[in-house]
Amino acid sequence: MITDPGIERYATEHTSPFPEFMERIAETTRAEMRAPQMLAGELQGRFIEFLTYMLKPRRVLELGTYSGYSALAMAAGMPPGGEIISCEADPEHAAVARRNIAESPYAAMIDVREGPALDTVADLAGPFDFVFVDADKQGYPAYYDACLPLLAPGGVMALDNMLRDGEVLDPQDDTARLMAELNDRIAADPRVVQILLPVRDGLTLVRPAG
Repeated sequence: MITDPGIERYATEHTSPFPEFMERIAETTRAEMRAPQMLAGELQGRFIEFLTYMLKPRRVLELGTYSGYSALAMAAGMPPGGEIISCEADPEHAAVARRNIAESPYAAMIDVREGPALDTVADLAGPFDFVFVDADKQGYPAYYDACLPLLAPGGVMALDNMLRDGEVLDPQDDTARLMAELNDRIAADPRVVQILLPVRDGLTLVRPAG
């Protein structure tokens, strides 16, 4: 996370809290699941809920379900009858996500697809009004390439963790170099307009150009 922890806490304290069931999912995820740092968290969860509230997407594609928290956050901002297809490669994560989603008010909206995300995406037909990418970082270049053609003309793609704790400024490992190269590629892509926001670990928003 690149934001000062005090600023992060202050921002969270001045952000509307999620309902109790979302707080319970967050607490259980941090206490029981591997790699709890993968949880989107309340501040980012509210941010992506605001995105879906403003975009009013009918169809959403998510890459990286984890415990289902971000899918539920997006569902909370969507209009009735909306659909989220959420891809998760890890069977344990998929099982936890399905349980959490089943116990929520948004179970009918979210379809968790287990297996490699690229395999799932290859079988999907667009368009999608919103795409949220928060999966394995080595796959990000391929995910960007696979999802961009599925994006609706007025749609938005969001890619999380694009700053790698600031390591993209001076990449010292393969993942930081990969993300820095992808940031450069997206910035130079004439097909899109993008903004890289320093929210938590960096969030890039992309929309089709024109």
